[in-house]
Amino acid sequence: MELRTGYDFRTIRRSLNFMLSEWANRGVNLWTIEQGSINLVQGTTTYDLPADTVDLIEQVIRTNSGDASNQTDLNITRISVSTYSTIPNKLTQGRPIQVWVNRQSGQKSGSETATATNPQINVWPAPDQGTAQSPYYVFYYWRMRRIYDAGDGTNVVDIPFRFLNCMTAGLAYMMAVKRPEVEPMRVQALKLMYDEAWDLAAGEDREKAADRFVPRQSFF
Repeated sequence: MELRTGYDFRTIRRSLNFMLSEWANRGVNLWTIEQGSINLVQGTTTYDLPADTVDLIEQVIRTNSGDASNQTDLNITRISVSTYSTIPNKLTQGRPIQVWVNRQSGQKSGSETATATNPQINVWPAPDQGTAQSPYYVFYYWRMRRIYDAGDGTNVVDIPFRFLNCMTAGLAYMMAVKRPEVEPMRVQALKLMYDEAWDLAAGEDREKAADRFVPRQSFF
């Protein structure tokens, strides 16, 4: 299609933003994984995550952070809201061993204002020592952030070159759906092209490390 009005550009930009947000629902986008940390404060159980966080991939509790001899990363188990809600005393203090990720609705990417809609973590037990300035426990996490919006059309799109064909095919399909003059069979053909391009790109954008499965032992 040819761009004839400012509205044409706006509707294309809007469709591109919708498509990029849809990709977060399709799986883990490796180029959006970032590492972060939160200093845990004694007696505090709830902490904000960055507003553009989609979900956490991995998380650990680090003690003696920065000490080359004694720094230790300890596993912290992610639990569901159902499990967290059944903990009798959520103010019990000790080394945190469980975390519930309250994903909330998040904010528009690029905003630095923290609000009640920010994704949050709730740790249990509550830390038994440390301050924000001098923490004893540091919560380290690897998160999947939201893909940045297309902006005003002058910035670089926040995708690797491997997904350029997928982005083009997806945008063509989404625009065809909006145009009444496009025949349904053409729309379906563009949808198939988009799905194929996504499968190729997503199949390459994955962890290449070997998987190892270990049974969990329990006591009866």
